[in-house]
Amino acid sequence: MPELPDVEVYCERITALFGGQTLSRVRLSSPFVLRSVSPLLTETHGKLLVGARRLGKRIVLSLSDELFLVIHLMISGRLRQKELGAIVPRKVGLLAFDFETSSLLLTEASSKKRASLFVIRGEAQLSSFERGGVEPLAVTSAAFAKALTRENRTLKRALTDPRIVSGVGNAYSDEILWSAGLSPTKRTQSMNQAELSRLHKSTKTTLREWTERLRQQVGDGFPDKVTAFHEDMAVHGRFGKPCRRCNTKVQRVRFADNELNYCPRCQTDGKLLADRGLSKLLGGDWPKTIHELEERADFKP
Repeated sequence: MPELPDVEVYCERITALFGGQTLSRVRLSSPFVLRSVSPLLTETHGKLLVGARRLGKRIVLSLSDELFLVIHLMISGRLRQKELGAIVPRKVGLLAFDFETSSLLLTEASSKKRASLFVIRGEAQLSSFERGGVEPLAVTSAAFAKALTRENRTLKRALTDPRIVSGVGNAYSDEILWSAGLSPTKRTQSMNQAELSRLHKSTKTTLREWTERLRQQVGDGFPDKVTAFHEDMAVHGRFGKPCRRCNTKVQRVRFADNELNYCPRCQTDGKLLADRGLSKLLGGDWPKTIHELEERADFKP
């Protein structure tokens, strides 16, 4: 799922490339992507695009006459700049926004169509999309600590909960926790002040660095290749590869449709976090520490 750095760059490039242009029409290929009934989608036709901004992980297109298009890409949704009037792909295409110079297509490469579009009138109505999480790039250290420790959650869950922290998901939470040297399963209410301050700093630094990296990659173009996995990431998507800090093999824990990635030396004091599936299968043979794992010739992560 596109997270804060990706969505920020999407918004910046949409504003740069389409800002001040007229939205001539919106072509729906999949009617299910439209989740609102009033105002009518056709009321956006002929309006000027004032700009685009981020709201959590959502993209808000601000139009003239106080109309807003709120887009949630979910896991597989992506935006693509194409020539004006480009055909919306049959299998993955959801809709097209036709501006004056080119079209902006919304696609979703998944059989589960979860991406959504809402048409909203008035700034006040946007508040219904806010989940209540603090803005990680703007929040103070004290407010960050208060939000994080309000409930006793694991750090991984807390960072990815939009009611606690806005805009952070599976990929960048892995990177933030590695940067801070903290275990994904550490409980928020067990953290001391030094750990909370370190996590706050790592959160800001990681998100700012990756936003700038993505800006540099896109340049004056459009982010057509948004992905959760980047070769330069420290741990996310790097299972079995050496940690960039200590050279220990990166480990992972799978859960539901996601997984967390971590360095057992840098983050968990050498302890291996139990993967529910594998640890249940292996039982007593499941290695408990990275030292035991490295000594087990018959266990290949």
